[in-house]
Amino acid sequence: MHSFHGIIPPVSTLFTPDGRFDSAAQARLIDKMIAGGVHGLFFLGSNGEAAHMTAEMRFEIAEFTIAHVAGRVPVLIGISVPGTSESIAFARHAEAHGADGIVAINPYYSPLGEENLYRYFVAIAEAVPLPMMIYNFPAVTGQDLSPELIVRLARDCPSIIGLKDTVDTLSHIRRVIQTVKPVRPDFLVFSGFEEYMLGTLAMGGDGCVPASGNFAPHLTVSIYEAFRAGDYAKVFAGQNRLINILPLYSLESPFYGIIKQAMKMTGFSDATTVLPPSLDATPASVALIRKALTAAGVLAETKPRQQDKAFEAAAS
Repeated sequence: MHSFHGIIPPVSTLFTPDGRFDSAAQARLIDKMIAGGVHGLFFLGSNGEAAHMTAEMRFEIAEFTIAHVAGRVPVLIGISVPGTSESIAFARHAEAHGADGIVAINPYYSPLGEENLYRYFVAIAEAVPLPMMIYNFPAVTGQDLSPELIVRLARDCPSIIGLKDTVDTLSHIRRVIQTVKPVRPDFLVFSGFEEYMLGTLAMGGDGCVPASGNFAPHLTVSIYEAFRAGDYAKVFAGQNRLINILPLYSLESPFYGIIKQAMKMTGFSDATTVLPPSLDATPASVALIRKALTAAGVLAETKPRQQDKAFEAAAS
C-alpha cells in the first residue's frame, strides 16, 4: 500500500476546445507534475471539474490517469455524488482499475443530519476496501464536517485513513488534529488550501492538496521538504513566494479557468478549456494571473521547453 503524505495536488482535467477529454495533454501535465516532485496526485476532485462531468467521462478519466501514472506516485480518485449507490459505483470502478485510494466529499444539495453523514461514509468504506480520504469543503457542500464526526469515522472505519480539510480557518484543522490524532495517530490531516499548509504541518498535520501544484508544484514541494528537514529559512522564503499566488483563487468562481491560464503561462499545458457552466478566465483576470506568477517567481521568461527543463532540475 502506498503511503500518502506531502504534496498531493488536485489535478486539473484537460479538454479539447469542443469539450472532449484531452488525453494527450493530460499525459503531459501528469508527467510534468511528477517531475515537479509531487508526492501523489488527486484526480476528479473539485479542481478536476468532476461535478460538471457525465459518469462516462469520469470513468474514462479515472481509467486513463491511473494507467498513465503507472505507480510512479500514489493516485487518489474522487468518487462522490449526492447519491450513496452511485458514489459506491465510482469507488468500485476506481478499485477495479488500480487506484491507490479514493476521496469522498459529503453529499451536497440536501443538508444531512450527522447520523446520515456517518452512514454515507461508512457505507462506502464497507463496500470498497480501498483507503479513503474524507473531503470536507463546506463552501461547496453547504455543510461542515465536525471533528466529532471525523473522529467517530476514524475510530470505526480503519480504511478511512485521513481528511482533506478545505476550510477557510486554521482552527478547524487544529481541532481535527487535536481530536483525532490522540485516538488514531496514523490518521492523516491535509490542508486543502496552501494558505494553511504551514500551520497544518506545524500542528502535526501531514501535507497539503494545493491547486498551485498544477502550475508550480516545485514551490509547495520545496516548502514541505524544507519543513521536514528543519530548514526554516527555506520554508519562510518559499512561503513568502507562495503568498503571491493565493489571491488568484478568489478572482473568479469557480477558479478552474484561472488555474488553467496559470498552467498555460508556466508551460504546463495549453489546454485552457473548462466545462460549462464554468467560463474561461476573463482578460482582466489573465493580466492579474501574470502579475501574481511573476511576483511569486514561477513565471520564467523562457520558452515552454526550457521551462520544463527548469522544473525537472528543481525536482532533482
